[in-house]
Amino acid sequence: MSDRLINADFTQRVVIKTNDLPWVASPQPGVERRLLDRIGDEVARATSLVRYAPASTFPTHSHGLGEEFLVLEGVFSDEHGDYPVGTYVRNPPGSAHAPRTRPGCTILVKLRQMPPLKVDRVVIDTTSAPWTTGAAAGFAQLPLYSSAVTGEHVALETLDAGASAQPTDAKGEEIFVLSGQLADENGKYPAGSWIRNPIGYRSTLRSRAGAAYWVKRGHLRPII
Repeated sequence: MSDRLINADFTQRVVIKTNDLPWVASPQPGVERRLLDRIGDEVARATSLVRYAPASTFPTHSHGLGEEFLVLEGVFSDEHGDYPVGTYVRNPPGSAHAPRTRPGCTILVKLRQMPPLKVDRVVIDTTSAPWTTGAAAGFAQLPLYSSAVTGEHVALETLDAGASAQPTDAKGEEIFVLSGQLADENGKYPAGSWIRNPIGYRSTLRSRAGAAYWVKRGHLRPII
C-alpha cells in the first residue's frame, strides 16, 4: 500500500499497536507522525499520532474539512491558547492556526473528516469535565461531541476492573486505548492500541484490570 493510501478501506477492521510503529518525519523539522489511516498526499484525510519536539512549530495552515485532536502528552499550543494533557479540541471547517509547543507534546489527530458545516469550535479539559455513569456497572463516559446531523458521537470512556460495556450497535467505531487494557471477543488491546471497527461489526468491550479509552462512533463511511 502506498503512503497516500493507508488503511483506506473503511469496510475492513483494523487493529494497530501504535507503540510498535516507527515515527515518520513530516515536512516540518521537529514534527513526526505515526500514520494510522490516510487518503491523500500531504493534504489528506488522515488519522495520526503526531509528536512535536520541545520548542517546535508548524506553519500556519487552514482546515478545509476540520481538525480534531486529543492531547496525549505535554502541552500543545497555538495563537488561541495552551492545551495540556487531556484537552480535546475540534477546529471546525474553514478554521486556521499556527501550532507550537514549548515542552513538546504528542496528540491523536484526525484531519479533513468533517462535513462542510458551520459549527462552533470545541475545547474541553477532560481532566476537570464531569463524567456520567453508564447503563452497565463499572462503566463511565465523558461526552466530547455529538451531532444529530451526522450521527457522530465522540467520548472518553472508562471500565473498572472486571467491567463490561454495553454491546456496540454496529454503526462503526474507532477506539484509542489511553491506559490499562481493553478486550473483546477477538483479542486484547493494551494502551496505545488503535482499533477501527467497521459498520456491521459487533463487539462487547471489557477489561480485566480497568481501562480508559477515546472512542468515536457513527462516523465511518466506506471511502473507496
